[in-house]
Amino acid sequence: MVNKQRGFTLVEIAIVLVIIGLLLGGILKGQELITAARVRNFADQAASIQAAYYGFIDRYRAVPGDMLGTQACTAISNTIATWGCPGGVGGNGNGTIDSGAWAEASAAWSHIAAAGFLQGNYSGVATNAAAYILPGPPPVAPTNPWNGRLLLASTANYMDVAANPPRRLHLIMGRNVPVNIMRELDVKVDDSQPNSGILRSAAAGAAAFEAVSGSAAACVQGGPPAIWDINTAATDCNGYFLY
Repeated sequence: MVNKQRGFTLVEIAIVLVIIGLLLGGILKGQELITAARVRNFADQAASIQAAYYGFIDRYRAVPGDMLGTQACTAISNTIATWGCPGGVGGNGNGTIDSGAWAEASAAWSHIAAAGFLQGNYSGVATNAAAYILPGPPPVAPTNPWNGRLLLASTANYMDVAANPPRRLHLIMGRNVPVNIMRELDVKVDDSQPNSGILRSAAAGAAAFEAVSGSAAACVQGGPPAIWDINTAATDCNGYFLY
């Protein structure tokens, strides 16, 4: 008896290849949609915080966090009776959230949330980096989708084409963000360059809020031109959203 071995026909192989191609395409498309959704949520979070910051200033004619504690106690408690007026939550009233002033940076979130511009309950009492990044309850500050602490401040610790950029108010968007997300966010809201426009990278070795902002070393290729270096697959990047 002759044993006949039957192989796959070209049509069968073609069908299998088509199915594999469809599965791979679906996986890649699904990952692309997930990334796009995360970038969109991140952009919405940054925009909502900016709106809350300016909304607070419009209502109280003072900067959240920098507002004197006694002034905040009176003004915000008159608006939100349930805040409880925590003592000592405020700044020096000089019109800016000072660089390295952890007490003002933490008080900013307590003021904004108490006034109803931001959801959450924040203690507002951190006086150093270790206290600021501690989890609650209640937390000191909100986090990005990757659990990096957000921070409002006025510093010059962002990347810039100039060697000595001016101090500017910005939202430090927090650590633990994958570099491809930062690049996609920069493309979506700005010019895709980490050292220009409204979205920048943290400057390498930025000292004032190092525990929150981190360094750009693994996330940015200096160039010129400087680019978000997605080839490194870095997972601890950060953005400075300039106001």
